[in-house]
Amino acid sequence: MRDTDSCRKLYDRWLEMLDPADPLAQELEGVRGDIPQITDRFYQDIGFGTAGLRGICGAGTNRMNRFTVGRASLGIARYVLASGEDASRGIAIAYDCRHHSKEFSQLTAGVFAAAGIPVYIFPSMRPTPELSFVIRQLHCVAGVNMTASHNPKEYNGYKVYWKDGAQISGPASEGMQREIEALDIFGHVPEIPLEEAEEKGLVHTLGEEQDEAYMQYVLSLRQRSDEQLDLSIPIVYTPLNGAGSIPMREMARRRGFSAFQTVVQQQDPDPDFTSVPYPNPENPQAFALAEELGKSTGAQLLIATDPDSDRMAAEIADGKGGFLPLTGNQTGALLIDYMARAQTENGHLHAGGRRPAMIKSIVTDDFGAAVCRHYGISVFEALTGFKNICGRIPELEEKGYSYFFGYEESIGCAPGAAVRDKDGIAAAMLLAEWAAYCQKRGVSLAGALEELSEEYGYYLEKESSLVLAGADGKEKIEAIMQHFRSTPPENPGPCRLKEVIDFQHGHGDIPPQNALIFRMVDGSWFAMRPSGTEPKLKFYVYTVSRDRAEAARRLAGLDDAIRRKVERMS
Repeated sequence: MRDTDSCRKLYDRWLEMLDPADPLAQELEGVRGDIPQITDRFYQDIGFGTAGLRGICGAGTNRMNRFTVGRASLGIARYVLASGEDASRGIAIAYDCRHHSKEFSQLTAGVFAAAGIPVYIFPSMRPTPELSFVIRQLHCVAGVNMTASHNPKEYNGYKVYWKDGAQISGPASEGMQREIEALDIFGHVPEIPLEEAEEKGLVHTLGEEQDEAYMQYVLSLRQRSDEQLDLSIPIVYTPLNGAGSIPMREMARRRGFSAFQTVVQQQDPDPDFTSVPYPNPENPQAFALAEELGKSTGAQLLIATDPDSDRMAAEIADGKGGFLPLTGNQTGALLIDYMARAQTENGHLHAGGRRPAMIKSIVTDDFGAAVCRHYGISVFEALTGFKNICGRIPELEEKGYSYFFGYEESIGCAPGAAVRDKDGIAAAMLLAEWAAYCQKRGVSLAGALEELSEEYGYYLEKESSLVLAGADGKEKIEAIMQHFRSTPPENPGPCRLKEVIDFQHGHGDIPPQNALIFRMVDGSWFAMRPSGTEPKLKFYVYTVSRDRAEAARRLAGLDDAIRRKVERMS
């Protein structure tokens, strides 16, 4: 982390190197003398987090701009060429609706082409899960998607994938980072214009063939026949102005959902997200227009995907004229139960000695794991992020397991092994199937969730974040983590501490991460970790009981105790 003086020097260098007419130079002139702004832009080089590069668009080393993107692309190209992999297999590139996504993707394609690496690009935006699928389908050596996922409109990102279709991790991530850091931000970045690269056979445009292959894969995940479903169930969907609009509507049409409607105001691309304050489907505000349409059409299920369509969130009719949001933990447990029940009935779950395995993140609750144990599905854990969850698939397959499902609490599911990342399109199809199955049985969706809770216990949760931006914020987050690490709360609220799991140096088969889990005697627990993509310290609080009121009491008490401990440090 750079000090203030170093940040000022970098600021001056950028102004020296940029043409005064360059919008980036004009942006920097606009913050002249503003030390906090200058520091925030230059206190670090934007680096790989949970999902690659992610940051606010703008001028500076800690921003997404053509210099940081060009530098990253050249570093990645050099890593690929030196990795021993066959670079002629090429790199696939996709982008979403964000500001600069298309131009960043074209810049990246030109840099890879100049390095002699073939590139496969899409002519328009595509969902992240399709990129992961295409990498494996075309046997590419890597892939890149220009997206900031669910972040606010000011952000963009650079998700990097390896040959297995999963986001980079371990040696690949570290190696790429080293190559990037060795480059001068203003050093020469060779780039070939796309037209010239196409003429040389270095750039290939993807299209309907890949779209169809991905759609066939999604439809192949269907669990039940049409006769077992009421496909006339009213469903409302919003892509939040992102990449899910076309593939989701196509999925619904081909799967036969006859009363599937899309929120018109959020159907087309909009990088400013003018109809929603924050394009994160975890945020209840993202469902405002979907709820409005849902009430007028009698919808039983509302579905939303984020701008790159890897995350999927849902709300179900509560039977009182409103809608009940499903948490990512509930959605995961519901889908696990739906799929396991269907595969048990058709004899597929354990057919031929099959050993199904589910993978969840360390901060995902135990609801889905309880369902898995009931059906004889093995449960494995991974660090937060689907590069870690899906990154375990090859290892488990080598041990004789068959991948069944992967998910995490932040509304991400990977229902099939052909996509090694969150897949909002496939998850939405399965959730819509579950809803149609419930309606066919004459059970409300809220009633089905209650049935599951009565069988396995009431799993309640509370997630919160402490936002601390900038260099000072980063230091405060680390100080809070160290305090909890050295002085764990022994009797937080109504609970009594049983054990502390510190992932700082790894734990079991889980690699190191700055994360802590505190498990209580009564089965309650909480976790805390710094976000890998945003300036946040995240807290996850979980309780379970056969009695809903008792679970709620424990949750409130445990959450309050944690909050008070953090406040004393502020």
